[in-house]
Amino acid sequence: MPDRESLETDVLIVGAGPAGLACALHLHRLFQESKAGGRLAEPSMMVIEKGPEVGAHIMSGAVMDPRGMDELMPDWKKEAPVEGDVTQDDVYFLTKKWKFRLPYVPPAMHNHGNSIISLNRFVRWMGKKVEEKGIDLFTGFPGAEPLWDGARLAGIRTGDKGIDKHGQPKTNFEAGVDIKAKVTVLAEGSRGNLTKVIVNKLALHGENPQFYSTGVKEIWKLPDANRFPTGKVVHTMGFPLGLDNFGGSFAYGMKENLLSLGLVVSLDYRNPLTDPQWLLQELKNHPFFREVLKGGELLRYGGKSIPEGGFWSLPKPYFDGGLLIGDNAGLMNTQRLKGIHFAIKSGMLAAETAVEALKKGDAAAATLSDYGRRFDESWIRKELWGVRNFRQGFEGGFLVGGLHYGLQMVTGGRGVQQVYPAGESHTHLRPAIETNLAGEIPLTLDDRPKKKPEGEHAVDKLSDVYLSGTKHEENQPCHLKVANTDVCATKCTQEYGNPCMYFCPAQVYEMQRDPKGGTKLHVNFSNCVHCKTCDIMDPYGIITWVTPEGGGGPNYRDL
Repeated sequence: MPDRESLETDVLIVGAGPAGLACALHLHRLFQESKAGGRLAEPSMMVIEKGPEVGAHIMSGAVMDPRGMDELMPDWKKEAPVEGDVTQDDVYFLTKKWKFRLPYVPPAMHNHGNSIISLNRFVRWMGKKVEEKGIDLFTGFPGAEPLWDGARLAGIRTGDKGIDKHGQPKTNFEAGVDIKAKVTVLAEGSRGNLTKVIVNKLALHGENPQFYSTGVKEIWKLPDANRFPTGKVVHTMGFPLGLDNFGGSFAYGMKENLLSLGLVVSLDYRNPLTDPQWLLQELKNHPFFREVLKGGELLRYGGKSIPEGGFWSLPKPYFDGGLLIGDNAGLMNTQRLKGIHFAIKSGMLAAETAVEALKKGDAAAATLSDYGRRFDESWIRKELWGVRNFRQGFEGGFLVGGLHYGLQMVTGGRGVQQVYPAGESHTHLRPAIETNLAGEIPLTLDDRPKKKPEGEHAVDKLSDVYLSGTKHEENQPCHLKVANTDVCATKCTQEYGNPCMYFCPAQVYEMQRDPKGGTKLHVNFSNCVHCKTCDIMDPYGIITWVTPEGGGGPNYRDL
């Protein structure tokens, strides 16, 4: 065992996204008040982030409900990087060639009063605010595994650095650090690798399992400001997803003639060859978007998973020594396409809970359950309760979902039963032969994953990955652990046509010919944008995403 440095702090925050940074800023304020009142002597905190810098792994749409920021920093708009307030709000239904504007915007989709932001830029600004407070914030330090004291979370071990691809130490080897904390706040984002382990170990699962969507997004520079004005918001449904799959596109006008264009594809689809990045390219070939993008320049790309389960999929967010916040806790209103305000508010609630626990000198689950009480009394709970069955109602497609949505609107979110059940995303996949795909799309080794659809604005996956700024040290262990590659070459090929080649938005997975004429899986882990779709969607549950060497991954800008 290598010698490991051990650090101690009162509160450890894992993840420097909007939830973690809001927690740190609010905690600092509360620490100052407690020190002034003589209730805490010298409280300490630390924030660790796996990205090479704050914001590097952050992306979202994003139209932000300002409620969370208004509570965290009432004067935030005076200096925060905001693209603009929403000035125009349209929803369209698309066919392959036509668009039909809805005569009215559904209440849940009203965005007037909200702000268009680049979450990437916004989080970088929040990170500077954290550093200005003198808070210890360390980037390039992924939380690799939880530290336990019996059944109590005692802290986090960060990842080792300088390990070669064979698992041997290199000359620059540095052992990860054991960070011990009285309270650990997990703000890892969607499908957090530590949280996944902790929820399973402590059986913190919600009434329903969590399920997800994958969002892919590009930033375009348009030739003039009138093409898609700052403040304009467009959402679409229908093409290229059709009526069987839940999801849709978004387009937000930003400053400097920039357009945020993306597609959200829910991962409860049946077709194993569904490919979010490919579908985004098809979207750009629709006459509506083709005209918008004409003469434009593609600048950026990114992908991420999004928790969609809602209220009934929320895990228990407190346990001995720890709290869950933000996307990591499943806090997302899928009906409104909003979660940033939840992330910020949950970070504040966690900070208040942590301070009270430190005052008592007790971070057991019974004490940290105050976080659950604060959550239940907050507007987060009220908002999520009102849409508690929304997403599950659409598992049968848009037509059935529309009926359930109407019933839920008149029953306060209930619908036909109190708890609509749901399954994990990958359980909805159907074998290729069942979905009648084998003849429509040949399951060959050099087929669609390496190509692009037709259209002047379409690009292949590798071209998009290049625009994400993704880099990993090549000589390190692969951070995408496949338990049994024989399954990939035999059973999965025969039953599903290797869906990992399609659902991955970064062309990480390839099936290649081996010298004996068979096939084998090749994992291009250096392409990985850390969306964790593979960890979610593998039909056999044999892919596990773990943290790569610190600082590796995408380097997002403007997303």
